Parts: sequence; C-alpha cells; structure tokens
Amino acid sequence: MAKKKETDGTKTNAMRLLEQAGIPFRIENYEFDDEHLSGAHVAAQVSLPAEQIFKTLVVRGDKKGIMVFCIPVMSELDLKKAAKAAGDKKIEMTHVKELLGLTGYIRGGCSPVGMKKKYPTWFDETAMLYDEIAVSAGARGTQIIIHPDALKDFVDAVYADVTQ
Repeated sequence: MAKKKETDGTKTNAMRLLEQAGIPFRIENYEFDDEHLSGAHVAAQVSLPAEQIFKTLVVRGDKKGIMVFCIPVMSELDLKKAAKAAGDKKIEMTHVKELLGLTGYIRGGCSPVGMKKKYPTWFDETAMLYDEIAVSAGARGTQIIIHPDALKDFVDAVYADVTQ
C-alpha cells in the first residue's frame, strides 16, 4: 500500500476546537500506511521522543462505562491501575470496530479532542514531565503538539499513574 497523509493540509475537528478555544498548538504530519499504524512508527517520524507521543485508548468500565486514557505510545495501559484511577472494579479495552461509533475517530487517528461525546479522560502522569506532548489530530498522519496542561484542562482530564 502506498504511503499517504490523510489530512493533506486540511484542518481536523480537533484542530478547529483548539483554535476556537485559543489554545496554542502546532501540527506535525507524517506518512503512514494501513500496515504501519503503531506508535513506534509515529515516533520514528515525529520530532519528539517516543515518551512524548501519546496514544488515545478507549475502554469500558463496569461502572463508568466508556472512558479515555492517553498514554505514551511505547507503553501499555495497566488495566488495574486504570480501573483504580477511574473508581471502577474492572475495565476492558473496547473493540476496534466500536471506535468510530463511540468517538467519531478510526484506529490510528483517535484524538482526545473532539470526540462525539465527552468521556471521562485520564492522561498518564508522565505527560507532566514535558513542555509539549503529541496526540493524534483526529486523522491518521497528523499529530497535534501541545502543552500537556493545556490539553488536560481543555478535555477536562486527570493525571494518573495508569501504565505498566
């Protein structure tokens, strides 16, 4: 499959929402193909270290229902820590087939900004260590580079230790 850029310079909903709120950010585009959607692939193409590039994961809790966790791309979500942070007994990853319906985003392009609904959101506490982090702009091939506190406040998230 040919490498491509999904946004081709057009603004995503996530970008528009941040601009409307007056929150400063910058964009980095990268090439991808359907075979290479991993965080490691993104990290190899974006100007930030992998520790500063965050993936957006959607989970289902036994009490709170759908929730969002943003963690470094090279890390794994610790389901027990995440459940504890959320106040649930048990959480599980949602199926990739549910992602578009729940969030409006597809795998490899899920942003914590501009989902269909406002879900409870947590960022791994390591985000606090950096002046900027990257998250998906809401389309494959585009990352939003932003101050973690500005993003956390905009999506009404909480910092927590949620990785293994």
